[in-house]
Amino acid sequence: MSEPLIALTDSGLYCAAGGFHIDPWKPVERAVITHAHSDHARSGCGSYLAAEPGRRLLDIRIGPADIDTLPYGEAIDRRGVRVSFHPAGHVLGSAQVRIEHAGEIWVVTGDYKLERDPTCIPFEPVRCHTFITESTFALPVYRWDQPDVLFAGVNAWWRANRDAGKASIIYAYSLGKAQRVMAGVDATIGPIFTHGAVERITKAYRESGVALPPTTAVGEAASGGKKAWAGSLIIAPPSADGSPWVKKFEPAASAVASGWMQVRGARRRRAMDRGFVLSDHADWPGLLTAVRESRATKVLATHGFAAVFARHLRETGTDADVIATRFGDDEELQTPEA
Repeated sequence: MSEPLIALTDSGLYCAAGGFHIDPWKPVERAVITHAHSDHARSGCGSYLAAEPGRRLLDIRIGPADIDTLPYGEAIDRRGVRVSFHPAGHVLGSAQVRIEHAGEIWVVTGDYKLERDPTCIPFEPVRCHTFITESTFALPVYRWDQPDVLFAGVNAWWRANRDAGKASIIYAYSLGKAQRVMAGVDATIGPIFTHGAVERITKAYRESGVALPPTTAVGEAASGGKKAWAGSLIIAPPSADGSPWVKKFEPAASAVASGWMQVRGARRRRAMDRGFVLSDHADWPGLLTAVRESRATKVLATHGFAAVFARHLRETGTDADVIATRFGDDEELQTPEA
């Protein structure tokens, strides 16, 4: 039996034929990166290859490094292995990695979603023989509302807080989720302020050509006392919750944007006024659609509810198994900011 085109090693997913790792969790000689979240893009590797739209984000996340990029859909040869990137719809520059060798095609999805998102290029189905898919929200309970429905709720909450003389603080991961919130809200309701970690990433989005409403970093805002924040929307990373930094905005209402808010218990575990179900990962129907459209004859599920998803696929006639990677969860509310 021949060796698989991609195998799991101590350093991560490895393509021996091409001599490179995909999203390695240890420093390696050659790394192919799906996107700039810190659990997928780690520093210390000899060289990096990624999709061109995410270049500025990788510069921030990895720092000075040997980074090459490719436009979506353009292939490069690595020791006889063709490698190309295809939109994943997760965050700016996120990509599925297509690997072709000796007539066999594998796709590593990284993280992805199928919902509309004006801050990144939409997910593109890629046909393959073996499909390595994330399964963060691979339970039938996870089904996302359409963006217009979701943001109508966010806007109503913000508007009500403004009318009550309060600031609105929404906690969202600084890379991807925060920018999606900016792009989705009605910026005529009031000014938008950002935590420094959010503003730094937002600047890279703007430099990459993504249209976003005006924002001001809290640290650069003119001091006007507590009344200066009334009616505004403040976007901050989850790590800022409970910190002395947030006290300056009182009186304020708080909310968190995360796919985990689909489950009421997650909201009760946080001292939040509201929880908005906003995820940059595929929901249950999205995962099933991506698998179906890949036309893969073999599916390997990784991180999240991988075992549940693989079992469901097997029960419905797909050859599926689990591959145990060490990727984290950028939706987790206590994720530290890089």
